[in-house]
Parts: sequence; structure tokens; C-alpha cells
Amino acid sequence: MEKLNLSKKYKDYFTAKIAPQLLDTGPAQYVSLRGKGDPSDAGFMEKIRALYATAYGIKFICKTKEKDFVVSKLEGLWWFDEQKFGHYSMSESAQKVPRKEWEYRLMIRMPDYITTSELGEAIENVATRKGIKTANEIVWFEMDEGLCIQTLHIGPFSAEPETLERIDAFSKNNQLSKNGLHHEIYLSDFNRTDPLKLKTILREPVIKYRR
Repeated sequence: MEKLNLSKKYKDYFTAKIAPQLLDTGPAQYVSLRGKGDPSDAGFMEKIRALYATAYGIKFICKTKEKDFVVSKLEGLWWFDEQKFGHYSMSESAQKVPRKEWEYRLMIRMPDYITTSELGEAIENVATRKGIKTANEIVWFEMDEGLCIQTLHIGPFSAEPETLERIDAFSKNNQLSKNGLHHEIYLSDFNRTDPLKLKTILREPVIKYRR
């Protein structure tokens, strides 16, 4: 049985260069759950635990149907209340908005053949048999970001503003404006990787404007 690897099938989606570049991502589907607060809090890690447990639950269900796949990288959409804090660029907001005020959607991309039926079964197994009640918060999520600027950030999350400044500059130079939520794809396991070696794709949906 051949195992589907989304990182290979959608190579452009899961790779990025150091220099900012444009990418049209296309539609995708995910298992997902939302939250708010400092990502260093225990609640954040519990959501990741529930999300991965559910993703692997779906994998095992599909494996019995001869449709095995590699569980994809963790992803996150991030935003804040702009009415409360103002309209900042991503590089500014990372420094000016308190971490406890950030809202997020954690996601793991799923193959096209997965349905809400497999998700429901996996959630039931994880919540009842494994006792991970946070799995009940997980939902099906579909997204088509369209045109995006992306770049590869290497290093700790605290240094992201420097990389985001390059995205901001690229956006201004190419007459592009914000058109969606800040998106991160975590290529490294940040619980096991030296912060200096962390690799994260930073992605910003944009739209062309005229001066």
C-alpha cells in the first residue's frame, strides 16, 4: 500500500525560500481548533496534543481502508482584535500586541479523500478512549488563501519580526496589501529543536492594489 505524503504532493505549499516570494496556494482542507492566549501556556500545548491525536486517529481509520497517509506539519493562523489594538503590519503587531491577546487556529492538512465522517469517528475515539476531551473542540476547516507572500524563517519565534519586515518591504515594493490572516507552518518540532535551528514558513495572503 502506497502511503500519501502531502509534503511531496504539494511541495510548493510546504516549502519556502529565505527571500520573500509569491505563491498561489489553492484550496485545502484541515482538521482544526481555535484558541486565544500565550502559546507558551499549557492550554496551547494541550490543543496541539488533541489535534495530533485526532489526525493520527484519522490516519489509522484510513489505513484500514488501504488509504494510508503521512500526518502533515502543524500550521497556525494568527490574528488579533484590530478595533482594540489598531491596524498594524505583521512586523509591528508581533511586537505591539500582547501575546495573551492573540487568537489562533491550529490546523493539520488532510488528504482530499478525508471526510467529516472519519473526523467524527476519530474525535470520538480520542475523547472517550484516550480521555483527551479537548478533541471535542476540533472541527473541519476549508481554506483557499489565494495569492500569498511567503518566506522561510530560521531561528526563534521571538526573532520573527525581522523576517516579517522583509515581507512588509516586499509587499510595499510590489504594491500588495493584506488579504487574510497571518499563516505559519512549523517545519520543526519546537518542543525538541534548538530555537536557533527552528524552521517556520511565514505566509501572508495579499491582493494587488493601485496607487
